[in-house]
Amino acid sequence: MIKHQIKPLTEEEAATSRREFGDNRLTPPAQSSFLAELWDTFRGDALIRILTVALVITLVLAFLGWGEWLEAVGIAIAVVLATTVATYSEYSNNRLFQKLQEEYSKIVCKVFRLQDGQTRICDIFIDDVVTGDYILLQAGDKLPADGTIVDGEIKVNQASLNGESEDAGKKEADASYPFDADHVDFLDPHSVFRGTVVTSGEAVMVARAVGDRSQFGRLAQELAEDEERESPLKVKLGKVADGISRFGYIGGVLIAVAFMINSIFISPDLAPGAVEYLSAANLPQIIRDIVASVTLAIVIIVVAVPEGLPMMIALVSGLNMKKLLKDNILIRKIDGAETSGSLNILFSDKTGTITRGLLQTTAFYSAEDKEFESLDALPAALGELALLSLSANSNAVCMLSGDELQITGGNATERALHEFAGAQGWRRYESMRVELGEALMFNSQNKYSACEVKNGRNLTLVKGAPEKLLDVCTRYYDEAGNLQAMTPQIRAALENRMTELSAKAMRVLAFATSERKIEEDFLADLAFTGLVGIRDELRPEAAAAIAQARKAGIQVVMVTGDKKETALAIARDAKLVTEEADLVLTSEELNALTDDALKELLPRLRVVARALPTDKSRLVRASQELDLVVGMTGDGVNDAPALKRADVGFAMGSGTEVSKEAADITILDDNFQSLVKTVLYGRTIYNNIRKFIVFQLTINVSAVMIAFIGPFIGLGTPLAVTQMLWVNIVMDTLAALALGGEPPLERYMEEKPKQRSESIISGNMWSAILFNGIYLMAASCAFLLHPFFRGLFREVSGPETAVFGDLSIYFMTGFFCFYVLSAMLNGFNARTERLNCFDHIGQNPGFISIMALIAVVQVVMTFVGGGILRTVPLQAGEWGVVVALALVIIPVGLLRKLIFPQRA
Repeated sequence: MIKHQIKPLTEEEAATSRREFGDNRLTPPAQSSFLAELWDTFRGDALIRILTVALVITLVLAFLGWGEWLEAVGIAIAVVLATTVATYSEYSNNRLFQKLQEEYSKIVCKVFRLQDGQTRICDIFIDDVVTGDYILLQAGDKLPADGTIVDGEIKVNQASLNGESEDAGKKEADASYPFDADHVDFLDPHSVFRGTVVTSGEAVMVARAVGDRSQFGRLAQELAEDEERESPLKVKLGKVADGISRFGYIGGVLIAVAFMINSIFISPDLAPGAVEYLSAANLPQIIRDIVASVTLAIVIIVVAVPEGLPMMIALVSGLNMKKLLKDNILIRKIDGAETSGSLNILFSDKTGTITRGLLQTTAFYSAEDKEFESLDALPAALGELALLSLSANSNAVCMLSGDELQITGGNATERALHEFAGAQGWRRYESMRVELGEALMFNSQNKYSACEVKNGRNLTLVKGAPEKLLDVCTRYYDEAGNLQAMTPQIRAALENRMTELSAKAMRVLAFATSERKIEEDFLADLAFTGLVGIRDELRPEAAAAIAQARKAGIQVVMVTGDKKETALAIARDAKLVTEEADLVLTSEELNALTDDALKELLPRLRVVARALPTDKSRLVRASQELDLVVGMTGDGVNDAPALKRADVGFAMGSGTEVSKEAADITILDDNFQSLVKTVLYGRTIYNNIRKFIVFQLTINVSAVMIAFIGPFIGLGTPLAVTQMLWVNIVMDTLAALALGGEPPLERYMEEKPKQRSESIISGNMWSAILFNGIYLMAASCAFLLHPFFRGLFREVSGPETAVFGDLSIYFMTGFFCFYVLSAMLNGFNARTERLNCFDHIGQNPGFISIMALIAVVQVVMTFVGGGILRTVPLQAGEWGVVVALALVIIPVGLLRKLIFPQRA
């Protein structure tokens, strides 16, 4: 309730203020450009630095006439392309992620503005606040500007500015109170500052410094963000990358050794043998071979090592960001979505998440247990007390706009009470000229709020949990408004009414008065005024969403501040409690359990009633000690610790800014079904990354084996250095985009949650990698060695068209295209474990487009690659052979799925 007069700005005055003092936008911190990130990649990647050294040596040899210019140019182009494509992919997806997050994460402020001659409370974005604006501040709000408190009293946490964790009290001052933006005092009891958080109370501030003129704006460039924690998937990907890297390093060294053995002992050009080879006269050849072998080894490592694998989370999350937003899911921390796919247990709020959150007060019940369906139906004296209790003891701010009551702030329960009183009730309340005194905010520990009023007589109005207040009431008001001594019969009748309403899944709230002040022991002198029943309907989709979550192996626990009976009724309607063994505990019963006892009962737990914020933190800790991946929802200031501690914190879109900042994900529509969709998207991201791993490792295994075997079968390097780098460019980035766009499939919700210790590469994945990888290696060797395949391509017409002695450049171009197209077509095998490799392909049109692009570019490369890529244009018949042979990998993949079916 606002006690003092405020002078809100008109829209014209706000525009004038914006022109004179600037807007509230902060100058964004300098971000590194694409070129800067590209340079950092070149400078920070050890493999690229080594490859660059090899490139320089190759150029020197070419300058001395001991090597080929084209190979050096090819390596240079490949290195630049590979690094540029990978950096741009990550850069663009990160920028998209940040842009969308900033757009949907803007703080909304409650600002008083004068519109059509009437004061209204408007919801505006923080950037639109101007100097001179009057802003309503409530618990959980983040202050949007520097200024002065002109009404009310609050406590704020200023740690973001001065490092002090203890809350600072702020109270009202006159609007003319001096404020100097250049000389600030964080301990000033009347001044407040942008970026600090309201922890309790309610007040109105006037903005005095906005944007870069605020203290937060001045410090913004120096404020460091919290370091991101690594998600379970990122850790797993890092371990996979490390393991594959070891394979790549060992393979690279062995291939370098094999190349030198071939050069000394096997190469047909060196018939005289090792002695002549190692002679001083052959020094240029030795240097060329050593450089070639080292370069080949490095390229093998570049191809084999999946350096971008841990970054796949950013890539796939970026690709799915817009899809998630369409389903009202805002990812605030980039690894939040994928971690949600591994949830084992989810602690969910009730109001607005499982229920609609559209609370409606159905009736007022007097102490004598008479029902009144409207405030007007109450007898005059009792009606006045009821109106006082509903209107004065509230954090919501009400204003009349014609015949419409505008209600801002407060919680859903308080808004429902004001709606019960309506515009007419508010007019009556304003006519009472009530003076407000000290107030005691509601908190989960006390379960009540209180407010002192002066209205002919001095009273303290109390509102809260009926079982808490009724137990200490010694008197009650009869229908005439007279005080009567509380009797066992009245108490019993009220308790029966409370039980009846709770059994109907209705929230029950009691009202009482005391003639003592808040600073005194006012609870010792309570007179019962009445109680109300508040209905909150179950969301129609809640039961199905909870069933889907349980089918996905996720234990759902409803955490609510309601009575046990009310919570149980809702839980039964939502099909959350379906069996006799399902456990419903109150906060008191929960706190009576030891940690070991709680862990033992946790698998049966379905509901926690009359919950405290500390209960949430304890539930998260106990679950994590059982090695469970934990999700927690919350919307209040006190929920922030539990949201931060959980593996995935879900804040509600209607919640406080503090809870949103602590969470990983914001559910914009507060709907439990959106929570479940987040799990589906998380599992989709996880599965898409697994598909990419299968696709990439199949190529890695086959490429390393071909490069290793080549020298021993007289073919040197069947895939040239530049060709392998080209394969790395195409398959490492474009394929990631293709597989990263695979759609969310409902069947993923039938899978069990992934355990923290579970390897990301399953046995079935290894069967795909090795089976198809060995096939591709064997098919490549058969292609290269069997005369039948050589006869399908044009013969050598001169020395300039010969490769490896008598092998035609047309034949080797055909082999290169066969390998690339086979690897590309294996993407159809990798994208699904079902026999139909085109399953749901219509939901990922980008896959077909990217695969077609790879094929088209490969054809173009045969025309323009020349000596750099060791390619020449092929005839139509030769292309027919290449495509026909490449297509064989699809039935091979089908055969593998039949031999090694995926186990559930």
